[in-house]
Amino acid sequence: MIHVRKLVKSYPDLQKGQFIAVDQVSFDAMPGQIFGLLGPNGAGKTTVLRILSTVLKPTSGKVTINGFDVVEHDEQVRRQIGFVSTNTGIYDRMSGWELVEFFGQLYGVPIELLHNRMETLFERFQMNSFREVPCSHMSTGMKQKVSIARAMIHDPPVLVFDEATSGLDIMAAREVLSTVEQLAQLGKCVIFSSHIMSEVKRICDRLAIMHEGKMLAYGSPDELAKEFNEEDLEELFYGLLSARVKATS
Repeated sequence: MIHVRKLVKSYPDLQKGQFIAVDQVSFDAMPGQIFGLLGPNGAGKTTVLRILSTVLKPTSGKVTINGFDVVEHDEQVRRQIGFVSTNTGIYDRMSGWELVEFFGQLYGVPIELLHNRMETLFERFQMNSFREVPCSHMSTGMKQKVSIARAMIHDPPVLVFDEATSGLDIMAAREVLSTVEQLAQLGKCVIFSSHIMSEVKRICDRLAIMHEGKMLAYGSPDELAKEFNEEDLEELFYGLLSARVKATS
């Protein structure tokens, strides 16, 4: 589904000559799987996600999503992905129903199919009680549900959640996590980026841990626990980063 091989992204730097944001990163994420992308601020996670979603072009390496290359077939790739972030970016003057319908039309979904999908999504995520409410009057949790429905309206096989629970209260965050689990059960490939280790431990099938653009660890939670002799994911994460900082200082 998602295949990343030796991905590099660099930028010109007046002092260093070149800044490498992503350095030789490789991983795979498959249908029905929740793939956790972890790392501190500046690790390169967001750069990787922006390359997956065709916002950025890689400097080198190869990335394919559902068989489409992110550089050569960028338009087709965008149809394979739904993107959800902490910034819901919804239009205040539209209702939730109007917003999701608008984006469905942008994706070219036939109107009858579009409305059938909308009914299914609004029912699945318990949004019917506020479907006609202007987005400006919604709670943060309601807005995030609308954002998720918008990301799913074209039925993409891949969903990306970039810090999607950041700033949410505990009830709204749990609803987002429940949604992510439902998506995987539907056979979607989910990329889940988060700083919250309890969330990652609860839902992720495989993990990649990044630091300063490099991949430090990659595998299932059980594989990583065995490899690094540490059952607690937060301690494992902290230990890897600490060792990396000491090695480069």
